[in-house]
Amino acid sequence: MILRGTVIWTPALGRAEVRERAYLVADGPTVRGVFDQLPADCADKPVTDYGDALIIPAFVDAHVHAPQFLNAGIGMDDELLPWLNRRTFPLEARFADPAFADRAYRAFLNALWEAGTLRFCAFATVHARATWHLMQLAESAGFSGLVGKVNMDRNAPEALTEDTAASLAQTEELALRARSELRNIGFIVTPRFVPSTTPALMEGLGALVEKHQLPVQSHVDENRGEVALVRELHPEARSYAHVYDDFGLMPTGRTVLAHAIWLTDPEVELLREKRVLVAHSPQSNANLTSGIMPARRWLSAGLSCAVASDLAAGSDACLARHAACAVQVSKLNQVSHAEETALHVPEALYLVTKGPGCFAGFAQPSGSFEPGFRADALVVGGERAAALDELLPRTPLERLERFLYAGDSRDICARYAAGALMERPF
Repeated sequence: MILRGTVIWTPALGRAEVRERAYLVADGPTVRGVFDQLPADCADKPVTDYGDALIIPAFVDAHVHAPQFLNAGIGMDDELLPWLNRRTFPLEARFADPAFADRAYRAFLNALWEAGTLRFCAFATVHARATWHLMQLAESAGFSGLVGKVNMDRNAPEALTEDTAASLAQTEELALRARSELRNIGFIVTPRFVPSTTPALMEGLGALVEKHQLPVQSHVDENRGEVALVRELHPEARSYAHVYDDFGLMPTGRTVLAHAIWLTDPEVELLREKRVLVAHSPQSNANLTSGIMPARRWLSAGLSCAVASDLAAGSDACLARHAACAVQVSKLNQVSHAEETALHVPEALYLVTKGPGCFAGFAQPSGSFEPGFRADALVVGGERAAALDELLPRTPLERLERFLYAGDSRDICARYAAGALMERPF
């Protein structure tokens, strides 16, 4: 793959590299690098020239609920726990029907493709058959990422409350099957959150994590009512986050925890020590009245962070929109905490590309155009952008900012996954 255009990527938080009329070269699925002049050994190779269009890393969504895509924009007047009971659980129960699950997951993957998200960490449902089908669909379409069968054996509707032993057996079976049969979609252990998993289930999942060296995803400190419930269920634990660690569900460098709004100082220390990837979902947190995650404070404290959609509590599949929202919410946080400066656009791009793309649970890093990274790219431009730039020319970073704040799928001209053009999946 050799693409030519204005190449932008963020090798470090807050540092943007901009190379106009440059060549992005990939050897098979892997980035070789960005060059101002075409390398000599590529002189006879085809070049796809996109003119002045932007070429940026494809988005990586570190926290998304695949079945909840159908709930996007619905029930936004509820807080977290009522929303789960009224909206989320009734929808997820329908994924016991394989035909329904097939149609829903195809629509979900199409939406991610449109938005330019080519890698993700996804929650499925408790249904092993439907979860495996999602993994197969994503693999066949060219995505990469991690998918988890949700585990729940308490505080859920009868249709979604699992037998503990069966939940563990299905989890292990899926993890081993994914390793055997899939190349680009892996399995991630997915206790929904502490209130829905008994100590016996968490202990069993922790044993599987250790046995098979699996990654883990879940939620932590999202909503004050949720935090209070965890305290009531686990008075012996030092904190919400410590419950996961106590049961072996926080493997070092292989854990994604979403939200982390109400972390205590000991929790911050624990998440930093365990190198947890914190998935920040500002749109979701606003929709469900959860609060504002202090992104600058956690970054300054040494936490690894990403910006994620949290569909469908986040009501938009487009990570560009969530990146802009993260900047906006950080400005609101700065009003109350002047020492916590707001995020800016290059940081926002990093938090939806390289930040999550380097999660150790993935087989190969993505989200940057550094050598060795998976060659996932978006070409951003098209007629709408060209018409605006003809009226008033903009710098490359201004054009990137405009795409994050005001662009949409119409502005993505092409998507490349692992060095190959990726067509609409379904």
